[in-house]
Amino acid sequence: MPSNPTLNPLNAISPLDGRYHSKVDALRPLFSEFGLIKARVKIEIEWLIHLSRQPELPEIAEFSDQTVDALRAIVDQFEIEDALKVKQIESTTNHDVKAVEYYVKEQAEA
Repeated sequence: MPSNPTLNPLNAISPLDGRYHSKVDALRPLFSEFGLIKARVKIEIEWLIHLSRQPELPEIAEFSDQTVDALRAIVDQFEIEDALKVKQIESTTNHDVKAVEYYVKEQAEA
């Protein structure tokens, strides 16, 4: 895959966005596969944070502010290379959401 993020297939909204790219470029981060993967990463992380704050779930200790910031930084710093890692994981799991879960786990342990 090309290394230039604007040419990466994960950023494509559809095969038609090449011709009208100047009209849809602002939508790429939201509606591309990259945008979908990033949104899923955010949802998984926010759900994990939420679960950690539930006293009825003693299996998950409440995260410190520092841990919450570190988890949210995974989303804030999410780039095309990270989406490619998720796609690589997906090639072995054959499940897109499970690949996101594994990616988040890997990043949280780093």
